[in-house]
Amino acid sequence: MNAIVALCHFCELHGPRTLFCTEVLHAPLPQGAGSGDSTGQGEQAEEEEGGIQMSSRVRAHSPSEGASAESSSPGPKKSDMCEGCRSLTAGHPGYISHDKETSIKYVSHQHPNHPQLFSIVRQACVRSLSCEVCPGREGPIFFGDEQHGFVFSHTFFIKDSLARGFQRWYSVITIMMDRIYLINSWPFLLGKIRGIIDELQGKALKVFEAEQFGCPQRAQRMNTAFTPFLHQRNGNAARSLTSLTSDDNLWACLHTSFAWLLKACGSRLTEKLLEGAPTEDTLVQMEKLADLEEESESWDNSEAEEEEKAPTLPEGAKGRELTKCPADSSFLSDCGNWQPRKLSVFKSLRHMRQVLGAPSFRMLAWHVLMGNQVVWKSRDVDLVQSAFEVLRTMLPVGCVRIIPYSSQYEEAYRCNFLGLSPSVPIPAHVLASEFAVVVEVHAATRSTLHPVGCEDDQSLSKYEFVVTSGSPVAADRVGPTILNKIEAALTNQNLSVDVVDQCLICLKEEWMNKVKVLFKFTKVDSRPKEDTQKLLSVLGASEEDNVKLLKFWMTGLSKTYKSHLMSTVRSPTASESRN
Repeated sequence: MNAIVALCHFCELHGPRTLFCTEVLHAPLPQGAGSGDSTGQGEQAEEEEGGIQMSSRVRAHSPSEGASAESSSPGPKKSDMCEGCRSLTAGHPGYISHDKETSIKYVSHQHPNHPQLFSIVRQACVRSLSCEVCPGREGPIFFGDEQHGFVFSHTFFIKDSLARGFQRWYSVITIMMDRIYLINSWPFLLGKIRGIIDELQGKALKVFEAEQFGCPQRAQRMNTAFTPFLHQRNGNAARSLTSLTSDDNLWACLHTSFAWLLKACGSRLTEKLLEGAPTEDTLVQMEKLADLEEESESWDNSEAEEEEKAPTLPEGAKGRELTKCPADSSFLSDCGNWQPRKLSVFKSLRHMRQVLGAPSFRMLAWHVLMGNQVVWKSRDVDLVQSAFEVLRTMLPVGCVRIIPYSSQYEEAYRCNFLGLSPSVPIPAHVLASEFAVVVEVHAATRSTLHPVGCEDDQSLSKYEFVVTSGSPVAADRVGPTILNKIEAALTNQNLSVDVVDQCLICLKEEWMNKVKVLFKFTKVDSRPKEDTQKLLSVLGASEEDNVKLLKFWMTGLSKTYKSHLMSTVRSPTASESRN
């Protein structure tokens, strides 16, 4: 994350001052920062945590080194700094941490060496301790612009028995040029920076209470109330933060905290590149979610109305509760409101192909892709739901209508995936139909059913699967193009299951694009059949099975896409362009 974290202080003599800042370096150290660690001062610390290794950094020029630094460093002159607005001692090399994972360096010093960065940090420091202050003066605030960067600032007080009002004013600021990223990081930064502030205030409070117990300052100041305050201050009034907290390792600890803050804040949010418009599956899922929300709201409203009318209704009216929620009934179901159980009997399409065998799986997959009804009869409900969960991955979301398990047969127009108990009879016309396939699960007659090398967990070894249809798919039948590509991916052992899943997603998206073209060509533009045949030939889908597949998948188009096309055609600009 390209950002700078700094600790600032409002000095009573010199105004706002930057005490300590940590920045990120993605490139080798600049010339003013030195190219490496010297033998005496560059020894790496033995402590290593979270992939960040801390060591001292040797700088060729430091603002606290006197006249040589005054001409080369953008920081304030030594004469303009007191003990209260100086962090690192004269000649201190600063701190640097090396992140071995990303080869990023986190550098800490009192001021940035780059003049432009120094100007940005200086302006943010002044604004955080002067004009940009939240109510109560303590707390977080956001300000900035595109030219000088955007700032998250958290102001706070540190107890000091020798200061005016017994406290001094500080702030921790985070500066970056990405406004959206900084705003999204607000909760994270607020919590972590608040923890750093609490630790500083806790240490300072212990020192303050010890000093007040030894030599109370309030009574002494009351006795000299009419003496000008500035003349009564002794030489120790402008005290450093290390003195206020009695912590000699304060700056090393702050460097560690700031470096971790930059690393953690940069890794918690990642950007993803989204190419093109949302897919049809995404649109359909959003529409189904919206329908569910509207349905739940309607049920809530009906319940409220029913409660208001309850005193005037007879006792028998309470029977409506039995039919209020259709979730437990067998006549609903599409993929939008069916939540499959978390039991994976069938692990993948490849696993199902190994269990059923190549010919039976090809017949089953052909019927699935064509939109024919798939009836699965088994006593094991988890087995049926697992099979449907795997088979539905071959279809667009809008084409899936599932009744997981029913006590009676449901017609094909209600669902294309139907789970039944073995005792439920199936009509004879369905068994003889070419638009249905039945998978019957029986107890296995032998202990070993599956071929060697099957990725089965022995949970299916007790079953035998019989796949039948009124119109079996011939082995020499070409079939839809997408089915052949799916089988080629499943038989290729060099492809992992995850790779096969991604191939399936790409294939579905490819054929959904063909469906969109065909829908606009036939339903929106109303082109003649001759032109439609030419279009199918261009799309590579002129075969009978491919045409049937496209017509079925056309039912899975989202309402959003259809309404968008219709509104575009009906608009005046569209009609003028067509003329």
